[in-house]
Amino acid sequence: MVLAAAALEAVLGYPEALHRRIPHPVVWIGALISRLEAGLNRPTWSDATRRAAGVATLAIIVLVSGLVGWLLAKFGGPYVMAVVGTLGLAQRSLHQHVTAVLRPLQSGDLVAAREAVGMIVGRDVAGLDAGGVAAAAIESLAESFNDGVVAPIFWFVVAGLPGLFVYKAVNTADSLIGHREPRWRAFGWASARFDDLLNLAPARLAGALIALAGRGGWSVMIRDAGKHASPNAGWPEAAMAGALGVRLGGAAWYDGERSDRPMFGSGREVQTEDLQRALRIYLAACAILWLLLALGGLAWPR
Repeated sequence: MVLAAAALEAVLGYPEALHRRIPHPVVWIGALISRLEAGLNRPTWSDATRRAAGVATLAIIVLVSGLVGWLLAKFGGPYVMAVVGTLGLAQRSLHQHVTAVLRPLQSGDLVAAREAVGMIVGRDVAGLDAGGVAAAAIESLAESFNDGVVAPIFWFVVAGLPGLFVYKAVNTADSLIGHREPRWRAFGWASARFDDLLNLAPARLAGALIALAGRGGWSVMIRDAGKHASPNAGWPEAAMAGALGVRLGGAAWYDGERSDRPMFGSGREVQTEDLQRALRIYLAACAILWLLLALGGLAWPR
């Protein structure tokens, strides 16, 4: 069933025409999180109170998303579960977004490439050269391989639709409120920590799949993964750096301020063609993941 959902999402994704009429469910859960944050994250409250409110917010989104997943699984049947399961995956959209960066880079249109990469990264892109744009896209591809593909599939296998929906809700909450800035530090603490917990196993699996698909990168992954501020994001990113033989990470600018990020890998600087190689590794890693699902399905007791 999970393999069917993965294959269906890879072929169809979430069509833009459908999205214009019925926004993707991630938009719905994002709206719920934003509404809860607006009502419960009061700047006049103490950090302890705001942290408690953040825990309550996390509990609400987990209960709502888990209940919706449970109801669909109980009353929808296996075919509905396979179709609905596509809503938690992002194989196709991730490939499309990164390909949208590669194409203008290959044609020499740096302005369009910057605009495209600005859609998938949070850093300032105006000053990036072609190699910087390609590096930013590769980093996003590696990290999103876990968040958008491996982790959702992992929790879909482990806990069915409720597990998939809870993961997507928590990951969305982490993206919206799990920040360290003063406004969210206390309120988003619970969502950020729970997202870290849910990604512990999938992130390491994602790194292993990238290293396996890229036929290298194991030593770099093991050596450099722990450098990342996140306990999880460094695994797929370091694996991709090692598989490509390049350096990822390093200094970047966010809202006009320099951030000295850790460096992953010890190879050469990224070039445009490395982004194309990274996309091939991504597709191969997805194929290996599908193979694991197929073998798991054959071995699963009936």
